[in-house]
Amino acid sequence: MAYEIPVTQARAELAELINRVVYGGERVVVTRHGKPLVALVSAADLERLEGMREAAEEQVTSAVSSVHPVTSAPGERGRFGIAAEHRER
Repeated sequence: MAYEIPVTQARAELAELINRVVYGGERVVVTRHGKPLVALVSAADLERLEGMREAAEEQVTSAVSSVHPVTSAPGERGRFGIAAEHRER
């Protein structure tokens, strides 16, 4: 779980917060009126998060590219007119 701190206090303690993140392995969430604004994470954590996002994007891309076009059903041209004529098969 991340350590939460109000933005006003975070301003005064920024150097300490950075040390907690870098050397203590903590994650710090800076809040305003109790709502999260930003998070301080180590560069290693950020790199891992970006790698996870890229992997998820690649998975979506490969899933979409593996979809095969569906052949039109008999009588589709009659029901849908010219749009059915120009549909890729």
